Amino acid sequence: MNETIAIIGGGPAGLFCALRAAGAGRTVIVFEKKPAAGRKLLITGSGQCNITHDGEIADFLSRYGDHGTFLRPALMNFTNRDLIGFFADRGLRMETEPGGKIFPQTRKAADVLAVLLAECAARGVEIRHSDPVRAVERDGDGFLVTAKETVRADTLVIATGGASYPATGSTGDGYAFARALGQPTTEVAPALTPVYVEDYPFADLAGISFQNITLSVYRDGKRVGQHTGDLLFTHTGLSGPGILDLSRHILPADVLRVTFIPGAGAEEVRKRLADAIAAGGARQVKTVLPLPERFVRRLLDLAGIPAGATCAHLGKKARDTLAESLAGFPFRVERLGGFGEAMATRGGVALGGINPKTMASRTVPNLYCIGEVLDIDGDTGGYNLQAAFSTAALAARQIAASR
Repeated sequence: MNETIAIIGGGPAGLFCALRAAGAGRTVIVFEKKPAAGRKLLITGSGQCNITHDGEIADFLSRYGDHGTFLRPALMNFTNRDLIGFFADRGLRMETEPGGKIFPQTRKAADVLAVLLAECAARGVEIRHSDPVRAVERDGDGFLVTAKETVRADTLVIATGGASYPATGSTGDGYAFARALGQPTTEVAPALTPVYVEDYPFADLAGISFQNITLSVYRDGKRVGQHTGDLLFTHTGLSGPGILDLSRHILPADVLRVTFIPGAGAEEVRKRLADAIAAGGARQVKTVLPLPERFVRRLLDLAGIPAGATCAHLGKKARDTLAESLAGFPFRVERLGGFGEAMATRGGVALGGINPKTMASRTVPNLYCIGEVLDIDGDTGGYNLQAAFSTAALAARQIAASR
């Protein structure tokens, strides 16, 4: 008896699930709303595709906020090494950057997509482009999927992605499909997104970056989040990997405090500044700190300290003011970047309704949810794509074994 598997969404999760679920006696149809599949994949890593991260797969679990435990079965079933091997076996080798990010050697996301599409074609997967799904409903033990025509499927996989970068086709459709079938969802919001700042004083310093510094989030005077990572000044606020990773914990009106001296707490910053000033003598203050001089000049200006002030003539009050700025400069958050700027989506199909060992619905037989449509958002660095491939592989394994 032939089984029909309908997959909504032709991104990395949908395509990977399709090619691994395909086999004798199974017809696999991928519904893709755009004229070509993999539109969002093509822009990942600025078109170079940071596909995963180096290191032990167990170390990935802490990279998904509170949801790493849910992902454990999927990640252990299909690891970063498995993903690298899959593409290497098909002629696309990967390379690792010093920071651990992994890219195809060609540095082309299009080459990753080409492998997925070639494998789908080789395994008989039918991809219906420009064929958006309008509705889904239960039909006995199966589903009716209404697109240009209505298809009855024995198994349905929702792999529509999140709501970020909507121009690529990720417009949140999957949440409505899940709810229509009785699958619970959580509220969604942008994740991995830049932060816009009230009365931002560094607009003209856009492009200056800081490595491995401490970023702390305060709400109503209490610290609610902290992260160590890289920060980038933009024309309108803050970005960079550290800010993007922390953005899932930030709300408008929060105060973000930045420690600009790497690896130092407030007291250590004060000590280092005092030591630098004491040793500086006749040198200007702006030249003795291990920070971009343009940035230090701005800090001095904000603190009311003359730009040409020398270490020997810097009073204690001025030194304390400068130390406070270096130890925890406050930025009041005006807003976060929207879905058009966000690299991922926070929220989605509620994890409590999905079996983490199979990616199958706990309440709707033969329904699977994979990839970013799930309430999972990982850090920058390839973790979200790895989760997409791993959840897809786990669902495909269960689909292939269940019939």
